[in-house]
Amino acid sequence: MAARSLYSIVFIALFFFSGCASVTPSEPANATENATDEASDKHGSGYAAKEEKKAVGTLVNNPYYAAIAAQSSKHGKDHAAILAMQGDYKVDFTFQETVALEAGYTLHDDKTTGGYETVIIVEDSPNKIVLQHILVMGGHVIKHWRQDWTYEAEERWEFVADQTWEYVAIDNDKRDGHWTQCVYEVSDAPRYCGTGEWNHKYGVSTWTSDRSWRPLPRREYTKRSDYNSLNAENRHTITPHGWTHEQDNTKTVRDGRRTDRTLVREFGFNDYRTIEGYDFSPAFEYWEKTSEYWARVRTAWERRLKSGNTLTLTTEVDGMPIIVSTFEMAGEVEDLSVQDQTSRIEAVLDEWTVTTKTPITQQSRSLK
Repeated sequence: MAARSLYSIVFIALFFFSGCASVTPSEPANATENATDEASDKHGSGYAAKEEKKAVGTLVNNPYYAAIAAQSSKHGKDHAAILAMQGDYKVDFTFQETVALEAGYTLHDDKTTGGYETVIIVEDSPNKIVLQHILVMGGHVIKHWRQDWTYEAEERWEFVADQTWEYVAIDNDKRDGHWTQCVYEVSDAPRYCGTGEWNHKYGVSTWTSDRSWRPLPRREYTKRSDYNSLNAENRHTITPHGWTHEQDNTKTVRDGRRTDRTLVREFGFNDYRTIEGYDFSPAFEYWEKTSEYWARVRTAWERRLKSGNTLTLTTEVDGMPIIVSTFEMAGEVEDLSVQDQTSRIEAVLDEWTVTTKTPITQQSRSLK
């Protein structure tokens, strides 16, 4: 597949599924369908489903919900709550600017979209869970974001400046009984981390993060240039029908590591409703073929994004050179040896990232 075609598939897919447009899930946007017409069945970002089913499926109860209450320990309930985010979902994404914080600022229109997404367990141990999100849209599979959960982590990486992340020590009072969630891009590049406790009062399981920094969201890449970061708090709640992800965002202008000014507050609401009858088999087939390759991609990132390092991406803010390159390789895994995969992954990250050694700083210093 030509790089231009692959770029179009990935860019338009992420555009529509990151809150940038209104899309009816059962009727994928014509622009998306047109852009994917040229896709090869093999390529990772545009892995073609045999046929897009017209049926949109049936909303059902979350089959993992009852497992939370069945646990006797707090840690057990926490663990079960995180695992309850696995499964097949109809997803609605909504973002609404709410409070203007700068004189003369005009609130932008709400952004809403939706789609179909399956969440697959990549790793499950008592103190570490990794969940991979995969979209099925317009007859194609799109590897989406990833969330890693670590129990009582002592440090985490944080977004500290444009295209730059580094490890910081987590304050002692945010370790005992806390879970740290780290979220990664479609290419497994870093985005943000947050730390908080699960609360199971009244039979409702909710995790609320501390506030942390994150880059300009993908839904704004082509729309906004008046801010460059979000200061955000996340809340995940497991419901009888699925789960929700709420975001309390402040759109901010930063000058390097210094906050210059704040523009507006935004409320984000992502509603994951459990579904049956929608054909997610192309996602499972794709993951079966490519999961070992993506494990190698994660390993390559981990070597760079580790304790004592500062990582900087040298791409434009959209990160497309890394995304396109890693997705192209995902489509070629059956023709590449493990050695070839590893060397090509390393070459891509060597070209588009820079790592430097830095001392671990206290978390409070990084959140100014």
